[in-house]
Amino acid sequence: MNPDVALPVLIPFIAGALSLVFYRSLSVQRWIGILGTGALLVASIYLLYMTYTQGIRVMAMGEWAAPFGIVLVADLLGAIMTVLAAILGFAVAVYSLATISRDNIAYGHFPLIHLLLAGVCGAFLTGDIFNLYVWVEVLLVSSFALLILGGERAQMEGAIKYVTLNLLSSILLLVAVGLTYGMTGTLNMADLVGKLAAVENQGLVTVIAMLFLVSFGIKSAAFPLFFWLPASYHTPPVAVSALFAGLLTKVGVYALFRFFTLLFDHDVGYTHEILLWMAGFTMITGVLGAAAQYEIRRILSFHIVSQIGYMIMGLALFTPLALIGGVFYIMHHIIVKANLFLVGGVVYFLRGSYDLKQIGGLWREKPWLGLLFLVPALSLAGVPPLSGFFGKFIIIRAGIEQQSWGIVAVALVVGLLTLYSMIKIWAEAFWKAQPEAHAERAAQFTAALPTRSLVLMLMPISALALLTLFIGIGAQPVYELASAAAEQMQNPQIYVQAVLGDSQ
Repeated sequence: MNPDVALPVLIPFIAGALSLVFYRSLSVQRWIGILGTGALLVASIYLLYMTYTQGIRVMAMGEWAAPFGIVLVADLLGAIMTVLAAILGFAVAVYSLATISRDNIAYGHFPLIHLLLAGVCGAFLTGDIFNLYVWVEVLLVSSFALLILGGERAQMEGAIKYVTLNLLSSILLLVAVGLTYGMTGTLNMADLVGKLAAVENQGLVTVIAMLFLVSFGIKSAAFPLFFWLPASYHTPPVAVSALFAGLLTKVGVYALFRFFTLLFDHDVGYTHEILLWMAGFTMITGVLGAAAQYEIRRILSFHIVSQIGYMIMGLALFTPLALIGGVFYIMHHIIVKANLFLVGGVVYFLRGSYDLKQIGGLWREKPWLGLLFLVPALSLAGVPPLSGFFGKFIIIRAGIEQQSWGIVAVALVVGLLTLYSMIKIWAEAFWKAQPEAHAERAAQFTAALPTRSLVLMLMPISALALLTLFIGIGAQPVYELASAAAEQMQNPQIYVQAVLGDSQ
């Protein structure tokens, strides 16, 4: 028994329940938000340390051993993702103190954040595919509630698109789970490794793999069914947008890495070729959509799509170096993308708009904000020595080694277009003068922003910027961690042995 595996799921559930108990006291909810996400961060870091030093951690619910009972499993990939979720949860909880209205807190902002984190961590740590579906639905329900909190028209329109495609994805996922159980008689991932390999008609296994691919592709916002993301992520409060940007699509990406390294590696020439084409088109459509936008959150939302393509590219190439690059890129992107949304929120509170045509002059007025923007922006574009450069370098090098010249060219061009988008935000929001037509409104917003609120917003932004610098400048330990995670993915029997032991 390794109870530390359950803590990242239990802690947010307990914090969410306590928040509901004290729903009348907004200040207590705020404190629970900070303490709960802080405890989650400590527990997840401890879990990662134990997983790295002692190997894969397994906890059987009710002491029913796998494959008969429900198990939680923390390998390095799952533990890394859990730490990243906890970092973002804590950062957003602090940011929310300054930006979330009293009405939204009263309507359940903090309990929903805790529920979302429980669903995300549960998805990263579950050891069977049915419970993966359950945790995905938990985070879907909580994210939908967060998306419509406030009830504004734009939120409702975005929520309809968001929930429609994600429900379609969930239906496909449930169908795939059912077919898998009907074919193998098990849903435990470790048990499925051998059972799927023993299926006589491997063509049917490939069909089921494609169902999972489409389902998780939708949840990852991969091409072609990605348009729900830029239609919805710009509508909720910016703290919620940042949490969504960092985490929700990564659950789909995590599932793709899990399934297409552990379960569906029987026909790599077919399945991973499809993943490679998906990666290329995801990169292109996302970056072109971003280039056409002039609203900060819409630009950043389209760039979520384009950057997902790099992660899928690492999986699709399916070499040791490519998998390392994929994991490294996930770690970089979750931090950087959420931070860009948080910086965009500060711009809004200082200028009263996200529209680049209505804002400007921030470099002269707040040069420190410009620096805090440049760190994640240049990292996203892949400028050395920041974290994004190393992530892209590893993946592109893996593509060159495989002589996949087409996807390498796409990745390089998308990197340049990403830099164009970041320069556009810099030039419009920071460098050019504040447009006179909107100067009075901007001055009113700047004057109305309390110093305490600004400090609370800058604290998580600064911490995430420092983390971005560490991932880039101190890339070696991060690379070694990603390498260890990739090694486990390349050897499914390590996972199988940890979960099933001598019963396999």
